[in-house]
Amino acid sequence: MLRMKKELKLMKGNEAVAEAAIRVGADGYFGYPITPQSEVLEYLMAEKPYERTGMVVLQAESEVAAINMVYGGAGCGKMVMTSSSSPGISLKQEGISYIAGAELPCLIVNVVRGGPGLGTIQPSQSDYFQAVKGGGHGDYKLLVLAPASVQEMADFTTLGFELAFKYRNPVMILSDGAIGQMMEKVELPEQKPRRTEEQIREQCPWATLGKPKNRERNIITSLELDSLKQEQVNLRIQAKYERMKKEEVRYEEIMCDDAEYILIAFGTSARISQKALQLGREKGIKVGLLRPITLFPFPEEAIAKLSQKVKGMLVVEMNAGQMIEDVRLSVCNRTKVEHFGRFGGIIPSPTEVLHALEQKLIGG
Repeated sequence: MLRMKKELKLMKGNEAVAEAAIRVGADGYFGYPITPQSEVLEYLMAEKPYERTGMVVLQAESEVAAINMVYGGAGCGKMVMTSSSSPGISLKQEGISYIAGAELPCLIVNVVRGGPGLGTIQPSQSDYFQAVKGGGHGDYKLLVLAPASVQEMADFTTLGFELAFKYRNPVMILSDGAIGQMMEKVELPEQKPRRTEEQIREQCPWATLGKPKNRERNIITSLELDSLKQEQVNLRIQAKYERMKKEEVRYEEIMCDDAEYILIAFGTSARISQKALQLGREKGIKVGLLRPITLFPFPEEAIAKLSQKVKGMLVVEMNAGQMIEDVRLSVCNRTKVEHFGRFGGIIPSPTEVLHALEQKLIGG
């Protein structure tokens, strides 16, 4: 039997997201350039996906305009997305809250740079709070995926759209400037056709595609002036988030079975921590790594279980300490939890991570 060769390309993480969006059958991308994610928009413009699939790509006049274009496209049941980097995502927060409140599916990519303010164009993980706690107003959540490779940038584009439509909720890919700019081999998904209008009507009965004769109008809004009705909206949304916690938690464990110490890290920090784990094992330190893949829902139970059998946990982040708060809530004082981070765009080295583990937890 002949086997088809897998299609492998050497791509930047930003390019992988863009190509995967075309191939998954996305209907539209609306964005605005900002370093270090501009290649998403640049790649889509250069590829001319309208000629390939009919996908619309538009550089909006601002980040605020871009997210509201996403709002409009999502309301029509279309598979739409945007991308930006930290300050640009901040500008999109009002629109993101509206989309979450209206219960619409979309994909948002944040290629994080260092802050606060305009900060630096170098990579960071300082948008964790903004992503997982709801950076805009109101009680809402995004389902947040944290890739650690160019391959996952492509894979999570497909997964992100699937989850967005499953839950009628915005999904964020929380990447950073290192993964967005690095080049690796990536296996791309096969090209899927965009859905027809009839398919959208069947799959998205809530969409605003014109009023047929046999039903009432679909009205999409995040506004409800009746407090009792708005409370019911909130209760329904919160029940959806609880369902996510039960069904969508994703994480990776590496050498945790016999570990006495655990590194907890996501994204680029997880790649660095995996090398630190190797260096630690070579020195005889029984260290493992837990990598959260979904930052919301967070792998609370997995971390709580590990906390019952280890001497300590080191949370490694490229920020001043954000995910550590969720780790400590999960651990609930069962074991010692410390933090190691570099910020301002500095990427820590594996030897720095190992040294922090020895100094903060082992006492060496």
